[in-house]
Amino acid sequence: MLKTIEENATGLQHVGIPTRDMDATTKFWELLGFKVTGEFQNLTSKVKFLEFKGLVIETWEARAEQANGVVGAINHISLNVEHIEDIFAECQKSTLNVVNDSIQERPFWDKGIKFFNVEGPNHEIVEFCQINQ
Repeated sequence: MLKTIEENATGLQHVGIPTRDMDATTKFWELLGFKVTGEFQNLTSKVKFLEFKGLVIETWEARAEQANGVVGAINHISLNVEHIEDIFAECQKSTLNVVNDSIQERPFWDKGIKFFNVEGPNHEIVEFCQINQ
């Protein structure tokens, strides 16, 4: 039996914040006690994950058009899930505005991640993310 979003999500995965200055952004979060826990090269930009007591910030170098013209603003929140295929199927059947046509993948962490996004009524993005084990 497929698990619902509520049953499948295990908590907050990360908050995504685009930047035009990775060095300044990294220094800012480090001054607040965050530690870099992952550094990756995405399709077109550098990506860093910084963690402080369970709160994870994902920041990436973004062009203005990638950040809806506003860098530094929160771009998305991400929920950690265990069975992303189940959640994707549930979201597609629902009235949620699923942004992606399929589950996306990136070569982050040791075995990569799978994710997809839904958009809320105020253009807020919620990402469902599964770190491959």
